[in-house]
Amino acid sequence: MRLPYLIALLLIITSCKNTNKTPLVADNNTLSNSPAETVQPLQTSITYEKDTITLSTKHNPNFIIADLDGDNHPDSVKLVQHIANKKFGLLIKFGNNTTATFGLGQDVLQQGFDDLDWVGVFEKANKGDVYYNNVNDDGEIMSEEQVPEKDKIKLPHDAIFIHAAESCGGGIIYFNTGKFNWIQQE
Repeated sequence: MRLPYLIALLLIITSCKNTNKTPLVADNNTLSNSPAETVQPLQTSITYEKDTITLSTKHNPNFIIADLDGDNHPDSVKLVQHIANKKFGLLIKFGNNTTATFGLGQDVLQQGFDDLDWVGVFEKANKGDVYYNNVNDDGEIMSEEQVPEKDKIKLPHDAIFIHAAESCGGGIIYFNTGKFNWIQQE
């Protein structure tokens, strides 16, 4: 009877390991298709003056470069903090100078949180990597074998991997056909 519990515990522990991520780029400059996916269109209506947000000093790294939209121009993703409400979030600046934000007091892709204070791992997920929502409707962690092939997502472009360092929760934010999507990880 103990073997199934040991296997489940081993799956939970190993699922928290981050084994296929690329090195990060840190910057200390200040700022001047699955039904289970959550989708949000590109939002450019939220604008922040340069003096209302600041680059996070809590997170290290706090900056990555990736090609989120597949246009072969580098996009920057910064972990920032809103000065007034003290909430953390992402500021994405695309190569074409459009911007998008997540968090900072605004709900992140309908996931029930508006602050990225909890982020302990902030990395680029590589184009072509395969991910899937690995938590079922009952809140149980699923292995890759338990997820149907149709629910596995091959990233069309680079993406953002955010994760809590201690509690094994987080997800992938990726951009596809003009919309941001969320893939739940643990």
